[in-house]
Amino acid sequence: MKQINSLSLFLFVMKKNSKIRITNRPSYAAGGKAVIIALKNIFTRMPIGKSLKVLNKLNKKNGIDCPGCAWPDPDKRSKLGEYCENGVKAIAEEAMEARANPEFFAKHSVSELERKSDYWLGQQGRLTHPMIIREGQSHYQKISWDEANKVIAENLNSLKDPNEAAFYTSGRTSNEAAFLYQLFVRMYGTNNLPDCSNMCHESSGVALSKTVGIGKGSVTLDDFYKSDLILIFGQNPATNHPRMLSCLEKAKANGAKVVSINPLKEVGLVRFKNPQKINGVMGNGSIISDLYLQVRINEDVALLKAVMIKLFEKAKTNPAILDKFFIENKTAGFKEFKEELNNHDLGALINRTGIKEKEIDSLVNLIAERKNIITCWGMGLTQHVNGVDNIQELVNLLLIKGSIGRPGAGTCPVRGHSNVQGDRTMGIAERPSKELLNKISENFGFTPPQEEGYSVTGAIKAMYEEKVKVFIGMGGNFLSASPDTNYTSVALKNCNLTTHISTKLNRSHLTHGKTGLILPSMGRTDKYFKNGKSQFLSVENSMGVVHTTQGILKPPSEFVESEPVIIANIAKETIKQDKVDWDFLVEDYKNIRDLIEKTISGFEDYNDRLKNPQGFELPNGPRKGDFTTPNKKANFTINKLSENICKEEEYIMMTTRSHDQFNTTIYGLDDRYRGVYNDRMVVFMNEYDIKKEGLKQGDQITLYNNYDNTERLVEGFSVISYNIPKGCLATYFPEANPLVPLSLQARLSHTPSSKSVKVKIK
Repeated sequence: MKQINSLSLFLFVMKKNSKIRITNRPSYAAGGKAVIIALKNIFTRMPIGKSLKVLNKLNKKNGIDCPGCAWPDPDKRSKLGEYCENGVKAIAEEAMEARANPEFFAKHSVSELERKSDYWLGQQGRLTHPMIIREGQSHYQKISWDEANKVIAENLNSLKDPNEAAFYTSGRTSNEAAFLYQLFVRMYGTNNLPDCSNMCHESSGVALSKTVGIGKGSVTLDDFYKSDLILIFGQNPATNHPRMLSCLEKAKANGAKVVSINPLKEVGLVRFKNPQKINGVMGNGSIISDLYLQVRINEDVALLKAVMIKLFEKAKTNPAILDKFFIENKTAGFKEFKEELNNHDLGALINRTGIKEKEIDSLVNLIAERKNIITCWGMGLTQHVNGVDNIQELVNLLLIKGSIGRPGAGTCPVRGHSNVQGDRTMGIAERPSKELLNKISENFGFTPPQEEGYSVTGAIKAMYEEKVKVFIGMGGNFLSASPDTNYTSVALKNCNLTTHISTKLNRSHLTHGKTGLILPSMGRTDKYFKNGKSQFLSVENSMGVVHTTQGILKPPSEFVESEPVIIANIAKETIKQDKVDWDFLVEDYKNIRDLIEKTISGFEDYNDRLKNPQGFELPNGPRKGDFTTPNKKANFTINKLSENICKEEEYIMMTTRSHDQFNTTIYGLDDRYRGVYNDRMVVFMNEYDIKKEGLKQGDQITLYNNYDNTERLVEGFSVISYNIPKGCLATYFPEANPLVPLSLQARLSHTPSSKSVKVKIK
């Protein structure tokens, strides 16, 4: 196949900025500087009075749930503010005063906007009107809601098969909107419900469902304060969910040890200065990691196997290290697991990790001496071809220790988006459970589709092959978030209609189908009134607690609608039926919750239980040691090692966020925790590899690879020396996404392998 460029580069990056500045990295995360930067971000985007009004309600009981992450709120909220630097940035981005109105779109053609950076696009402000662009046109133009709904309905109803449409969901979507969305889509006749979970923690859901019976973590926030040992894999809390650091600080004060396993040396996992404490502003703060193991990219299974081999050896003289009673009474598959483990050569495993054996021994000793163990992980474990294996091997470790289903112990996949877990609970899934489909049939009088729908990668391929002709996205920035950017771009352009329900302008709006629609929706900060009554929504955090979120600001225009109303109006126009009264449901959101209560297990007395300001906890069998697998046991598994064996000239590249970023939303061009300012086109390299390639810091290089007989390349990366294992590279996404082939995805979960991509250097 012919060479693929990265969309001439202008789709994601500014022209090479000669002002890139590399500084010494700080020795800690947060502190007083985080407060100053956070306030600067919000005060430059909205008036001080409005800013303080929003901050006063952020993550408060009956207040605004921060869209910046899914980390749970403590029962006792801080009087100084229960939010972090990046949470403030997220709110500032959503509630900013700037507006991308019809005059803006009249001024800027799509081709002109394509040449702008993602950062610039995000700074143009909130969308105010429904906009449309038709085949052959150069500019988006204003359209009424009624006309927009008719365009969608006509396109959907003209398809030969409902499976020719795909309906994407972002994790920002509320429970109420997600439930209506999946109901509409299944009533329309398809399970094509790809979502952002497909691209992040799908590997976690698949692995945990198989091993313990539920695709969610088993711990609560309180478990952290009862834990003896917290293992953090492939995660950077200081940037992705900073409030976790105060939780770790408290856990350590209670006696817990913390071990970080991550290729990059991330400052937030080294030292944390809590800005709400004197020693966090004036003092030295708190050491977070008692042990920091810089494993080579995607060699976590090798590390875990080495650790468990050593634990079994220790148990020969001290059997209490393993929980024999738990293994015999609560698990299945132990014999096969141990036999496979014994087939591995310990020295070879250690060599693969890139970690010195004495450091691994330190980890083994910590695990051997403790039983209340929590394992946390992020996308550093999930976004690999063997992503499911990574999580299953973590579960194996917990099972031999009996460290699940007891206080202070268990699994903790840390979700990055504020309701991605809730969306899945509401039925946003291309592989829905039989229980859900039966309930839908029982409650709504129709038989929902039974066949598996498209995940994100499947939907992209289907659009590329023109098997899917209508794409509707509920939030998110589909193009920038997806792998194989150029392939995905062609896929979207092949559609007859692309529709994006969004709060702000993003890259996906500029890569539209023959007809493109942008529908402006309310965000978390926007107040929704219906019949004189203020409505609230509900979400589920990373630990399975459902609670409310309620906006307090006037929406950016009278033409901005709430997501439930947008869905209801599309459904009403598209499906002529009498089974669901869409207008009734959005008259009062409690009506939607009444239907959720009837359909989704665990939501009994939904409206009444939401009156509790703390919210309520959903059922979670593994949390109590009740495993909901078919055999009612926790299952040991046999897991493959990484297959990333590189040739002499190859490197393993991972993509990651900068500190000035949330998913594909770029807050700014700095990454101060890594000492990079004014630019995002950088590649972090080990000093040894820089010298081996005959390079020096600041040199510009091209990264390229060849998967599926297709050469992919991205030019213009500046080399930065960093504390990362030899043979490993780190880049930012979405800038490096063109290098991630669509075919490189996790077995079983289909999650893009964005964290282990082979590349070469030019």
